[in-house]
Amino acid sequence: MSFVISRYLRALMNLDIKSLLTGEKTDIQLTVRGWVRTFRNNQFIALNDGSTNQNLQVVVDFNWFDDALLKRITTSACISASGKLVASQGKGQQVELIADTIEILGDSDAEKYPLQPKKHSLEFLREKAHLRFRTNTFGSVFRLRNALSYGIHKFFQERDFVYMHSPIVSASDAEGAGEMFRVTTLDISKTPKTEDGNVDFSQDFFGRSTNLTVSGQLEAELAAMALGKVYTFGPTFRAENSNTTRHLAEFWMIEPEVAFNELKENADLAEEMLKYVIRYAMEKHADDIDFLDARLADEEKQKPLQERQEFSLKEKLNFVLDNDFERITYTEAIKILLDSPAYKKKKFQYDVKWGIDMQSEHERYLVEKHFKKPVIVTNYPKAIKAFYMREDEGCEPGFETVAAMDILAPGIGEIVGGSQREERLDRLEQRMKEMHIPTEEMFWYLDLRRFGTCKHAGFGLGFERLVQFVTGMGNIRDVIPFPRTPKNCEF
Repeated sequence: MSFVISRYLRALMNLDIKSLLTGEKTDIQLTVRGWVRTFRNNQFIALNDGSTNQNLQVVVDFNWFDDALLKRITTSACISASGKLVASQGKGQQVELIADTIEILGDSDAEKYPLQPKKHSLEFLREKAHLRFRTNTFGSVFRLRNALSYGIHKFFQERDFVYMHSPIVSASDAEGAGEMFRVTTLDISKTPKTEDGNVDFSQDFFGRSTNLTVSGQLEAELAAMALGKVYTFGPTFRAENSNTTRHLAEFWMIEPEVAFNELKENADLAEEMLKYVIRYAMEKHADDIDFLDARLADEEKQKPLQERQEFSLKEKLNFVLDNDFERITYTEAIKILLDSPAYKKKKFQYDVKWGIDMQSEHERYLVEKHFKKPVIVTNYPKAIKAFYMREDEGCEPGFETVAAMDILAPGIGEIVGGSQREERLDRLEQRMKEMHIPTEEMFWYLDLRRFGTCKHAGFGLGFERLVQFVTGMGNIRDVIPFPRTPKNCEF
Protein backbone atom coordinates (compact mmCIF):
# COMPACT_ATOMS: atom_id res chain seq x y z
CA MET A 1 0.00 0.00 0.00
CA SER A 2 2.80 2.44 0.89
CA PHE A 3 4.39 1.75 -2.51
CA VAL A 4 1.11 2.62 -4.29
CA ILE A 5 0.74 5.82 -2.27
CA SER A 6 4.31 6.91 -2.93
CA ARG A 7 3.90 6.24 -6.65
CA TYR A 8 0.71 8.32 -6.62
CA LEU A 9 2.51 11.16 -4.87
CA ARG A 10 5.35 11.04 -7.38
CA ALA A 11 2.81 11.22 -10.21
CA LEU A 12 1.28 14.31 -8.64
CA MET A 13 4.71 15.93 -8.34
CA ASN A 14 5.38 15.29 -12.03
CA LEU A 15 2.15 16.75 -13.39
CA ASP A 16 2.79 19.40 -16.03
CA ILE A 17 1.15 22.82 -15.92
CA LYS A 18 -1.32 21.97 -18.69
CA SER A 19 -2.61 19.03 -16.63
CA LEU A 20 -2.93 21.20 -13.53
CA LEU A 21 -4.85 23.92 -15.37
CA THR A 22 -7.24 21.53 -17.11
CA GLY A 23 -7.65 19.11 -14.21
CA GLU A 24 -9.94 19.26 -11.21
CA LYS A 25 -7.41 18.55 -8.45
CA THR A 26 -7.11 21.22 -5.74
CA ASP A 27 -5.93 21.36 -2.13
CA ILE A 28 -3.00 19.07 -2.89
CA GLN A 29 0.69 19.49 -2.22
CA LEU A 30 2.91 19.36 -5.29
CA THR A 31 6.02 20.68 -6.98
CA VAL A 32 6.15 22.46 -10.32
CA ARG A 33 9.17 23.42 -12.39
CA GLY A 34 9.44 25.84 -15.25
CA TRP A 35 10.59 29.21 -16.51
CA VAL A 36 9.46 32.54 -15.15
CA ARG A 37 7.51 34.64 -17.61
CA THR A 38 6.88 37.55 -15.22
CA PHE A 39 7.11 38.30 -11.50
CA ARG A 40 4.66 41.01 -10.41
CA ASN A 41 4.74 42.99 -7.18
CA ASN A 42 7.18 40.55 -5.57
CA GLN A 43 4.12 38.33 -5.16
CA PHE A 44 2.84 36.71 -8.38
CA ILE A 45 5.01 34.49 -10.57
CA ALA A 46 3.71 33.54 -14.01
CA LEU A 47 5.36 30.13 -14.51
CA ASN A 48 5.48 28.22 -17.78
CA ASP A 49 6.88 24.74 -18.43
CA GLY A 50 6.27 24.46 -22.19
CA SER A 51 3.25 22.13 -21.97
CA THR A 52 0.87 24.99 -22.83
CA ASN A 53 0.89 28.71 -23.50
CA GLN A 54 -1.08 29.21 -20.29
CA ASN A 55 0.94 30.07 -17.19
CA LEU A 56 0.43 28.79 -13.67
CA GLN A 57 0.26 31.60 -11.13
CA VAL A 58 2.57 30.93 -8.20
CA VAL A 59 1.68 33.10 -5.23
CA VAL A 60 4.59 34.21 -3.06
CA ASP A 61 4.29 35.69 0.41
CA PHE A 62 7.38 37.91 0.29
CA ASN A 63 7.48 38.01 4.10
CA TRP A 64 8.41 34.31 4.09
CA PHE A 65 11.23 34.49 1.57
CA ASP A 66 14.67 36.04 1.63
CA ASP A 67 15.06 39.24 -0.42
CA ALA A 68 18.14 37.83 -2.14
CA LEU A 69 16.08 34.89 -3.40
CA LEU A 70 13.23 37.11 -4.61
CA LYS A 71 15.66 39.25 -6.61
CA ARG A 72 16.75 36.13 -8.51
CA ILE A 73 13.19 35.45 -9.69
CA THR A 74 13.58 37.19 -13.04
CA THR A 75 12.17 36.70 -16.53
CA SER A 76 13.31 33.33 -17.92
CA ALA A 77 14.89 32.14 -14.68
CA CYS A 78 14.27 28.44 -14.16
CA ILE A 79 12.70 27.62 -10.81
CA SER A 80 11.12 24.84 -8.79
CA ALA A 81 8.17 25.80 -6.58
CA SER A 82 6.47 23.58 -4.01
CA GLY A 83 3.24 24.26 -2.17
CA LYS A 84 -0.52 23.77 -2.18
CA LEU A 85 -2.59 23.97 -5.37
CA VAL A 86 -5.79 25.84 -4.53
CA ALA A 87 -8.77 27.37 -6.31
CA SER A 88 -7.77 30.86 -7.40
CA GLN A 89 -9.36 33.88 -5.75
CA GLY A 90 -8.33 36.19 -8.59
CA LYS A 91 -9.41 36.53 -12.21
CA GLY A 92 -7.70 34.88 -15.15
CA GLN A 93 -7.00 31.44 -13.71
CA GLN A 94 -8.92 28.65 -12.02
CA VAL A 95 -6.11 27.42 -9.81
CA GLU A 96 -2.90 28.81 -8.38
CA LEU A 97 -0.03 27.49 -6.31
CA ILE A 98 0.59 28.93 -2.86
CA ALA A 99 4.37 28.54 -2.61
CA ASP A 100 5.97 27.12 0.55
CA THR A 101 9.44 26.76 -0.97
CA ILE A 102 11.14 28.10 -4.09
CA GLU A 103 14.43 26.92 -5.50
CA ILE A 104 16.32 28.71 -8.27
CA LEU A 105 17.45 26.02 -10.70
CA GLY A 106 18.98 28.41 -13.21
CA ASP A 107 19.51 32.17 -12.94
CA SER A 108 18.75 34.58 -15.79
CA ASP A 109 20.21 38.07 -15.96
CA ALA A 110 17.10 40.15 -16.60
CA GLU A 111 19.03 43.00 -18.21
CA LYS A 112 20.88 40.76 -20.66
CA TYR A 113 18.06 38.33 -21.53
CA PRO A 114 17.21 39.07 -25.21
CA LEU A 115 13.48 38.28 -25.05
CA GLN A 116 11.99 40.82 -22.70
CA PRO A 117 8.26 40.39 -21.90
CA LYS A 118 7.01 42.38 -24.89
CA LYS A 119 6.05 41.72 -28.50
CA HIS A 120 8.95 40.82 -30.81
CA SER A 121 8.99 40.61 -34.61
CA LEU A 122 9.38 37.21 -36.24
CA GLU A 123 12.50 38.51 -37.99
CA PHE A 124 14.08 39.33 -34.63
CA LEU A 125 13.11 35.94 -33.21
CA ARG A 126 14.72 34.15 -36.16
CA GLU A 127 18.00 35.70 -35.05
CA LYS A 128 17.35 34.26 -31.58
CA ALA A 129 16.21 30.84 -32.75
CA HIS A 130 17.88 29.19 -29.77
CA LEU A 131 15.53 31.08 -27.44
CA ARG A 132 12.38 31.57 -29.51
CA PHE A 133 10.89 28.29 -28.23
CA ARG A 134 10.09 30.21 -25.03
CA THR A 135 7.61 32.51 -26.76
CA ASN A 136 3.91 31.70 -27.03
CA THR A 137 3.96 31.72 -30.82
CA PHE A 138 6.76 29.23 -31.17
CA GLY A 139 5.56 27.13 -28.26
CA SER A 140 2.33 26.63 -30.22
CA VAL A 141 4.10 26.06 -33.53
CA PHE A 142 6.42 23.36 -32.23
CA ARG A 143 3.80 21.56 -30.17
CA LEU A 144 1.71 21.37 -33.35
CA ARG A 145 4.74 20.25 -35.36
CA ASN A 146 5.18 17.42 -32.88
CA ALA A 147 1.49 16.45 -33.09
CA LEU A 148 1.58 16.44 -36.90
CA SER A 149 4.70 14.28 -36.89
CA TYR A 150 3.12 11.76 -34.54
CA GLY A 151 -0.15 11.91 -36.49
CA ILE A 152 1.63 10.98 -39.71
CA HIS A 153 3.25 7.93 -38.14
CA LYS A 154 -0.07 7.02 -36.50
CA PHE A 155 -1.91 7.24 -39.82
CA PHE A 156 0.46 4.94 -41.68
CA GLN A 157 1.01 2.52 -38.82
CA GLU A 158 -2.75 2.04 -38.41
CA ARG A 159 -2.83 1.05 -42.10
CA ASP A 160 0.04 -1.45 -41.79
CA PHE A 161 2.60 0.55 -43.73
CA VAL A 162 6.26 -0.26 -43.09
CA TYR A 163 8.33 2.73 -41.95
CA MET A 164 11.55 2.70 -43.96
CA HIS A 165 14.65 4.78 -43.24
CA SER A 166 15.92 5.98 -46.60
CA PRO A 167 19.60 7.00 -46.86
CA ILE A 168 20.70 10.57 -46.24
CA VAL A 169 23.91 10.13 -48.25
CA SER A 170 23.07 9.16 -51.83
CA ALA A 171 24.72 8.76 -55.21
CA SER A 172 21.55 9.52 -57.20
CA ASP A 173 19.52 12.63 -57.96
CA ALA A 174 15.90 11.52 -57.69
CA GLU A 175 14.54 14.74 -59.16
CA GLY A 176 17.16 15.23 -61.86
CA ALA A 177 17.52 18.89 -60.88
CA GLY A 178 21.19 18.76 -59.93
CA GLU A 179 20.77 21.10 -56.93
CA MET A 180 22.59 18.88 -54.44
CA PHE A 181 25.01 19.26 -51.55
CA ARG A 182 28.25 17.41 -52.19
CA VAL A 183 29.43 14.92 -49.55
CA THR A 184 33.19 14.44 -49.50
CA THR A 185 36.17 13.79 -47.24
CA LEU A 186 38.65 15.06 -49.85
CA ASP A 187 40.90 17.96 -48.90
CA ILE A 188 39.44 20.81 -50.96
CA SER A 189 42.77 22.67 -50.90
CA LYS A 190 44.46 19.86 -52.84
CA THR A 191 41.71 17.87 -54.47
CA PRO A 192 43.01 14.86 -56.45
CA LYS A 193 42.36 15.08 -60.18
CA THR A 194 42.01 12.53 -62.97
CA GLU A 195 44.07 12.71 -66.17
CA ASP A 196 41.37 14.78 -67.84
CA GLY A 197 41.36 17.33 -64.99
CA ASN A 198 38.17 16.30 -63.19
CA VAL A 199 37.95 15.54 -59.48
CA ASP A 200 39.09 11.98 -58.82
CA PHE A 201 36.26 10.74 -56.63
CA SER A 202 37.71 7.23 -56.65
CA GLN A 203 39.96 8.50 -53.84
CA ASP A 204 36.99 9.80 -51.85
CA PHE A 205 35.43 7.99 -48.87
CA PHE A 206 32.75 6.21 -50.92
CA GLY A 207 34.91 5.85 -54.01
CA ARG A 208 32.48 7.88 -56.09
CA SER A 209 30.65 11.21 -56.19
CA THR A 210 28.01 11.41 -53.47
CA ASN A 211 25.56 13.99 -52.16
CA LEU A 212 22.91 14.62 -49.52
CA THR A 213 19.61 13.14 -50.61
CA VAL A 214 16.92 15.23 -52.29
CA SER A 215 14.28 12.53 -51.85
CA GLY A 216 13.76 9.07 -50.40
CA GLN A 217 11.34 8.12 -53.15
CA LEU A 218 13.52 5.89 -55.33
CA GLU A 219 14.60 3.83 -52.33
CA ALA A 220 10.97 3.65 -51.16
CA GLU A 221 10.06 2.17 -54.53
CA LEU A 222 12.62 -0.58 -53.99
CA ALA A 223 11.05 -1.48 -50.64
CA ALA A 224 7.46 -1.25 -51.89
CA MET A 225 8.23 -3.84 -54.57
CA ALA A 226 8.74 -6.38 -51.79
CA LEU A 227 6.88 -5.05 -48.73
CA GLY A 228 3.82 -3.67 -50.49
CA LYS A 229 3.17 -0.49 -48.50
CA VAL A 230 5.99 1.65 -47.15
CA TYR A 231 6.64 5.25 -46.17
CA THR A 232 9.71 7.33 -45.47
CA PHE A 233 9.83 10.36 -43.17
CA GLY A 234 13.20 12.05 -42.94
CA PRO A 235 15.38 15.02 -43.82
CA THR A 236 16.07 15.99 -47.42
CA PHE A 237 18.33 18.68 -48.87
CA ARG A 238 18.28 21.07 -51.84
CA ALA A 239 21.21 23.36 -52.68
CA GLU A 240 18.86 25.88 -54.24
CA ASN A 241 20.00 29.47 -53.80
CA SER A 242 16.53 30.74 -52.96
CA ASN A 243 15.72 33.29 -50.27
CA THR A 244 11.93 33.09 -50.36
CA THR A 245 9.40 32.45 -47.60
CA ARG A 246 8.73 29.02 -49.17
CA HIS A 247 12.19 27.45 -49.47
CA LEU A 248 14.65 25.74 -47.12
CA ALA A 249 17.95 24.01 -47.84
CA GLU A 250 17.13 21.31 -45.26
CA PHE A 251 13.58 20.09 -44.80
CA TRP A 252 11.65 16.95 -43.96
CA MET A 253 9.65 14.84 -46.39
CA ILE A 254 6.96 12.19 -46.03
CA GLU A 255 6.98 9.82 -49.01
CA PRO A 256 4.68 6.79 -49.05
CA GLU A 257 4.91 4.24 -51.86
CA VAL A 258 2.32 1.53 -52.53
CA ALA A 259 2.60 -1.47 -54.86
CA PHE A 260 -0.34 -2.03 -57.24
CA ASN A 261 -1.76 1.47 -56.67
CA GLU A 262 -2.63 3.63 -59.64
CA LEU A 263 -3.17 7.39 -59.78
CA LYS A 264 -6.70 7.38 -58.31
CA GLU A 265 -5.75 5.25 -55.29
CA ASN A 266 -2.71 7.47 -54.80
CA ALA A 267 -4.90 10.58 -54.68
CA ASP A 268 -7.35 8.86 -52.32
CA LEU A 269 -4.53 8.00 -49.91
CA ALA A 270 -3.12 11.54 -49.93
CA GLU A 271 -6.53 13.12 -49.29
CA GLU A 272 -7.24 10.69 -46.45
CA MET A 273 -3.82 11.32 -44.88
CA LEU A 274 -4.12 15.11 -44.99
CA LYS A 275 -7.53 15.09 -43.34
CA TYR A 276 -6.40 12.61 -40.69
CA VAL A 277 -3.31 14.47 -39.54
CA ILE A 278 -4.94 17.91 -39.60
CA ARG A 279 -7.88 16.62 -37.56
CA TYR A 280 -5.51 14.91 -35.12
CA ALA A 281 -3.49 18.10 -34.53
CA MET A 282 -6.62 20.23 -34.11
CA GLU A 283 -8.08 17.84 -31.54
CA LYS A 284 -4.80 17.34 -29.68
CA HIS A 285 -3.87 21.03 -29.44
CA ALA A 286 -7.09 23.01 -29.76
CA ASP A 287 -5.73 25.73 -27.47
CA ASP A 288 -2.67 26.25 -29.66
CA ILE A 289 -4.87 26.43 -32.77
CA ASP A 290 -7.03 29.04 -31.02
CA PHE A 291 -3.94 31.07 -30.10
CA LEU A 292 -2.51 30.97 -33.63
CA ASP A 293 -5.92 31.73 -35.13
CA ALA A 294 -6.12 34.91 -33.03
CA ARG A 295 -2.50 35.75 -33.85
CA LEU A 296 -3.14 35.44 -37.59
CA ALA A 297 -6.29 37.57 -37.33
CA ASP A 298 -4.27 40.35 -35.67
CA GLU A 299 -1.57 40.03 -38.34
CA GLU A 300 -4.12 40.22 -41.15
CA LYS A 301 -5.58 43.45 -39.74
CA GLN A 302 -2.23 45.14 -40.37
CA LYS A 303 -2.34 44.34 -44.10
CA PRO A 304 -4.05 46.32 -46.87
CA LEU A 305 -7.56 45.00 -47.51
CA GLN A 306 -6.68 43.50 -50.91
CA GLU A 307 -3.80 41.48 -49.41
CA ARG A 308 -5.75 39.86 -46.59
CA GLN A 309 -6.44 36.14 -46.64
CA GLU A 310 -9.99 35.04 -47.34
CA PHE A 311 -10.07 32.52 -44.48
CA SER A 312 -9.16 32.58 -40.82
CA LEU A 313 -6.84 29.77 -39.73
CA LYS A 314 -9.60 27.59 -38.33
CA GLU A 315 -11.84 28.27 -41.33
CA LYS A 316 -9.02 27.20 -43.64
CA LEU A 317 -8.40 23.96 -41.75
CA ASN A 318 -12.09 23.11 -41.58
CA PHE A 319 -12.30 23.96 -45.28
CA VAL A 320 -10.00 20.98 -45.88
CA LEU A 321 -11.74 18.68 -43.40
CA ASP A 322 -15.32 19.41 -44.49
CA ASN A 323 -14.96 19.10 -48.26
CA ASP A 324 -14.34 16.25 -50.67
CA PHE A 325 -11.40 17.32 -52.80
CA GLU A 326 -12.31 18.32 -56.36
CA ARG A 327 -10.47 16.35 -59.06
CA ILE A 328 -9.64 17.81 -62.44
CA THR A 329 -6.99 17.29 -65.10
CA TYR A 330 -4.25 19.81 -65.78
CA THR A 331 -5.83 20.51 -69.18
CA GLU A 332 -9.16 21.30 -67.50
CA ALA A 333 -7.37 23.52 -64.99
CA ILE A 334 -5.71 25.56 -67.73
CA LYS A 335 -9.05 26.00 -69.52
CA ILE A 336 -10.67 27.25 -66.29
CA LEU A 337 -7.84 29.74 -65.78
CA LEU A 338 -8.00 30.98 -69.38
CA ASP A 339 -11.77 31.49 -69.05
CA SER A 340 -11.50 33.20 -65.67
CA PRO A 341 -12.26 36.89 -65.05
CA ALA A 342 -8.87 37.14 -63.33
CA TYR A 343 -7.07 36.15 -66.54
CA LYS A 344 -9.26 38.27 -68.81
CA LYS A 345 -8.72 41.31 -66.58
CA LYS A 346 -4.95 40.62 -66.48
CA LYS A 347 -4.89 40.11 -62.71
CA PHE A 348 -2.49 37.17 -62.87
CA GLN A 349 1.16 38.11 -62.57
CA TYR A 350 2.23 35.03 -64.56
CA ASP A 351 0.95 34.00 -67.98
CA VAL A 352 -1.42 31.09 -68.48
CA LYS A 353 -1.08 28.60 -71.32
CA TRP A 354 -0.93 24.84 -71.73
CA GLY A 355 2.51 23.57 -70.77
CA ILE A 356 3.30 26.03 -67.96
CA ASP A 357 4.16 24.94 -64.45
CA MET A 358 1.26 26.59 -62.64
CA GLN A 359 2.21 29.27 -60.15
CA SER A 360 0.80 29.65 -56.64
CA GLU A 361 -1.58 32.38 -57.80
CA HIS A 362 -3.09 30.01 -60.38
CA GLU A 363 -3.40 27.19 -57.88
CA ARG A 364 -5.00 29.39 -55.25
CA TYR A 365 -7.49 30.78 -57.79
CA LEU A 366 -8.69 27.26 -58.56
CA VAL A 367 -9.07 26.45 -54.86
CA GLU A 368 -10.29 29.69 -53.33
CA LYS A 369 -12.24 31.36 -56.13
CA HIS A 370 -13.42 28.75 -58.62
CA PHE A 371 -14.12 25.50 -56.75
CA LYS A 372 -14.04 26.82 -53.17
CA LYS A 373 -12.64 23.51 -51.99
CA PRO A 374 -9.26 21.73 -52.12
CA VAL A 375 -8.37 20.54 -55.62
CA ILE A 376 -6.42 17.57 -56.94
CA VAL A 377 -4.97 18.31 -60.38
CA THR A 378 -3.85 15.29 -62.42
CA ASN A 379 -2.17 14.42 -65.72
CA TYR A 380 0.43 17.16 -66.05
CA PRO A 381 2.52 17.84 -69.17
CA LYS A 382 5.32 15.32 -69.52
CA ALA A 383 7.85 18.06 -70.28
CA ILE A 384 7.62 19.66 -66.81
CA LYS A 385 7.66 16.48 -64.74
CA ALA A 386 10.27 14.00 -63.49
CA PHE A 387 11.59 11.02 -65.45
CA TYR A 388 9.95 8.35 -63.28
CA MET A 389 6.32 9.39 -63.89
CA ARG A 390 4.18 7.04 -66.00
CA GLU A 391 3.43 8.37 -69.47
CA ASP A 392 -0.27 8.55 -70.31
CA GLU A 393 -1.62 6.65 -73.29
CA GLY A 394 -3.33 8.20 -76.32
CA CYS A 395 -1.96 11.74 -76.02
CA GLU A 396 -1.96 14.12 -78.97
CA PRO A 397 1.51 14.98 -80.28
CA GLY A 398 2.80 18.02 -78.42
CA PHE A 399 0.36 17.44 -75.56
CA GLU A 400 1.89 14.39 -73.90
CA THR A 401 1.02 14.02 -70.23
CA VAL A 402 2.03 11.82 -67.32
CA ALA A 403 0.08 10.27 -64.45
CA ALA A 404 1.05 12.95 -61.96
CA MET A 405 -1.04 14.69 -59.31
CA ASP A 406 -0.80 17.73 -57.08
CA ILE A 407 -3.08 18.58 -54.17
CA LEU A 408 -3.82 22.29 -53.95
CA ALA A 409 -4.89 23.83 -50.64
CA PRO A 410 -6.20 27.28 -49.70
CA GLY A 411 -3.69 29.96 -48.79
CA ILE A 412 -0.66 28.00 -49.96
CA GLY A 413 -1.29 26.24 -53.29
CA GLU A 414 0.50 22.93 -53.82
CA ILE A 415 0.88 20.92 -50.62
CA VAL A 416 1.27 17.36 -51.99
CA GLY A 417 2.89 16.14 -55.22
CA GLY A 418 2.87 12.57 -56.47
CA SER A 419 2.49 10.21 -59.38
CA GLN A 420 2.01 6.73 -60.66
CA ARG A 421 5.49 5.48 -61.50
CA GLU A 422 6.62 4.25 -64.90
CA GLU A 423 6.76 0.46 -64.52
CA ARG A 424 7.48 -0.30 -68.21
CA LEU A 425 11.21 -0.84 -68.71
CA ASP A 426 11.39 0.35 -72.32
CA ARG A 427 9.43 3.55 -71.60
CA LEU A 428 11.52 4.32 -68.53
CA GLU A 429 14.83 3.78 -70.32
CA GLN A 430 13.71 5.99 -73.18
CA ARG A 431 12.65 8.75 -70.79
CA MET A 432 15.95 8.60 -68.90
CA LYS A 433 17.87 8.94 -72.16
CA GLU A 434 15.75 11.95 -73.13
CA MET A 435 16.63 13.60 -69.81
CA HIS A 436 20.31 12.54 -69.93
CA ILE A 437 20.05 10.41 -66.79
CA PRO A 438 22.76 7.70 -66.90
CA THR A 439 21.03 4.31 -67.04
CA GLU A 440 24.24 2.49 -66.06
CA GLU A 441 24.37 4.18 -62.65
CA MET A 442 20.67 3.58 -62.11
CA PHE A 443 20.81 -0.15 -62.89
CA TRP A 444 19.28 -0.95 -59.48
CA TYR A 445 16.23 1.22 -60.22
CA LEU A 446 15.79 -0.37 -63.64
CA ASP A 447 16.12 -3.83 -62.10
CA LEU A 448 12.75 -3.23 -60.46
CA ARG A 449 11.28 -3.22 -63.96
CA ARG A 450 13.29 -6.27 -65.04
CA PHE A 451 12.36 -8.56 -62.17
CA GLY A 452 8.69 -8.68 -61.29
CA THR A 453 7.51 -5.20 -62.25
CA CYS A 454 4.04 -3.95 -61.36
CA LYS A 455 2.14 -0.71 -61.26
CA HIS A 456 2.85 1.37 -58.20
CA ALA A 457 2.39 4.94 -57.01
CA GLY A 458 3.38 7.36 -54.27
CA PHE A 459 3.58 10.99 -53.29
CA GLY A 460 5.68 13.46 -51.38
CA LEU A 461 4.53 15.85 -48.68
CA GLY A 462 6.92 18.55 -47.56
CA PHE A 463 6.49 18.41 -43.79
CA GLU A 464 7.34 22.08 -43.21
CA ARG A 465 4.77 23.05 -45.84
CA LEU A 466 2.18 21.09 -43.87
CA VAL A 467 3.22 22.68 -40.56
CA GLN A 468 3.05 26.09 -42.20
CA PHE A 469 -0.45 25.34 -43.42
CA VAL A 470 -1.72 24.14 -40.03
CA THR A 471 -0.11 26.92 -37.98
CA GLY A 472 -0.82 29.81 -40.38
CA MET A 473 2.80 30.96 -40.27
CA GLY A 474 3.71 32.99 -43.34
CA ASN A 475 7.41 32.08 -43.50
CA ILE A 476 8.62 28.50 -43.71
CA ARG A 477 11.66 29.43 -41.59
CA ASP A 478 9.30 29.80 -38.64
CA VAL A 479 8.09 26.19 -38.62
CA ILE A 480 11.42 24.36 -38.41
CA PRO A 481 13.51 24.68 -35.24
CA PHE A 482 16.77 25.74 -36.89
CA PRO A 483 16.29 26.85 -40.50
CA ARG A 484 19.04 26.17 -43.03
CA THR A 485 19.00 28.75 -45.81
CA PRO A 486 21.58 30.39 -48.12
CA LYS A 487 24.34 32.01 -46.04
CA ASN A 488 22.69 30.82 -42.81
CA CYS A 489 23.67 27.73 -40.81
CA GLU A 490 23.72 28.77 -37.17
CA PHE A 491 23.35 26.59 -34.07
